[in-house]
Amino acid sequence: MFYEFKKGLIKDNPVFVLMLGLCPILSMSAKVDNALGMGVAVTFVLLCSNVIISLLRSFIRDTIRIPAFIVVIASFVTIVELVVKAFIPSLSVLGVYLPLITVNCIILGRAEAFASKNTVYKSALDGLGMGIGFTLALLLIAFIREILGSGSISLPGLKISIPILSSHPIQVLSLAPGALLVMGLLLALFSYIKDKKDERAIKQANDKEKAK
Repeated sequence: MFYEFKKGLIKDNPVFVLMLGLCPILSMSAKVDNALGMGVAVTFVLLCSNVIISLLRSFIRDTIRIPAFIVVIASFVTIVELVVKAFIPSLSVLGVYLPLITVNCIILGRAEAFASKNTVYKSALDGLGMGIGFTLALLLIAFIREILGSGSISLPGLKISIPILSSHPIQVLSLAPGALLVMGLLLALFSYIKDKKDERAIKQANDKEKAK
């Protein structure tokens, strides 16, 4: 029942598997609080746009589907921008990357590939799973970059300094290339784990065949 939700977390993670939405990964993963804000914003827009596009899928002509999708997505991005300006001014640091959620390839891609072809229920689960998967990936990269790059952790309304790391930070990780470096290392790690898991599965299958 919840396959559409779970696939976005690991199997089809938009960052580590599908390699989508890398622009905010590079720019918003220097601090954990910024990453959390961007992740929540993307999840909200992805969930709401998937639901609305699924509801309207029978009324949107193929010839205008992309412009229609962008209008729906842009409407929810505008809501997020207004809420941030009114109630969460600290997230103004997201800057231009907040309106750029409108053309984020994760959101437009899910609208085109999934929401426009499936029920509201499945589209909602897909949007929520993909959004949370994106947020978790962004938070993981930000956590590593901020701890090693500046020796601290920035949470909403709180900043924790780590004594040893704060005096000897790996400053390159706090720069834009640091995001690519951390992401590359994580991709290598996940690929290694997957290969080992596949090897164990093949070995177990061969052992069962021999036992027969």
